Amino acid sequence: MVFRDDECRVRTEHAPANFTTIKHMALNLLRRAPGKNSLRGRRKAAGRDDDFLASLING
Repeated sequence: MVFRDDECRVRTEHAPANFTTIKHMALNLLRRAPGKNSLRGRRKAAGRDDDFLASLING
């Protein structure tokens, strides 16, 4: 439960599928990031450091 899915209020129509797709994309980008940080550490770093976030998105 990396993104606290149980607290998510997305439950109608296509929203759950769309949310899941975006979540998988974000996790894949975080897993590709270089370094030995944990997934949680990479998420925190992306939240704090705009340059790190940009490097994740740009590949």
